[in-house]
Amino acid sequence: MNVNVTDRLHSPVLVLNASYEPINICAARRALVLILKGVAAAEEHAPALLHSRRISLPLPSVIRLLEYRRIPHQSRALSRKNIMMRDKYTCQYCHKVFNSADLTLDHVIPRSRGGETSWENLVASCNPCNNRKGNRTPEEANLRLLRPPRPFSVHTSRQLMRLLAKSDEQWKKYLFY
Repeated sequence: MNVNVTDRLHSPVLVLNASYEPINICAARRALVLILKGVAAAEEHAPALLHSRRISLPLPSVIRLLEYRRIPHQSRALSRKNIMMRDKYTCQYCHKVFNSADLTLDHVIPRSRGGETSWENLVASCNPCNNRKGNRTPEEANLRLLRPPRPFSVHTSRQLMRLLAKSDEQWKKYLFY
């Protein structure tokens, strides 16, 4: 498979409920599956086509579910990726934005001192700040958190959608700016 095609299949697609309420972001591959199964319809298309032997499909940018789905209170898995997204790829100590590869996860209260691996105790940190903090609390290391760590919420999810919309103008009208 061509790298370009792989990149296209992983591009983000905004998912709307039947009521046009934004509910998720998925990969273009998943969006195409939902469209082909008749579960969703494309509302907006990216300026790219996906070619197979028999057909060419426009790549969706925004899809809408054809039937309304009640969305229960959403919780996100605790993962490195989700912590990075919550913290907007910003070191919570020096407040600089980095690539994911240049960030680490830091336990605000070190594990050696009873700190848990939880949404409320993990933050994105650049290597120099993480090394400077070491096995201390931020106060002991004379560091200040940009914002207190919180669990991923619906508000955080909407903020993430708005952040991603900066690279896709078609999303903006669905995100209630």
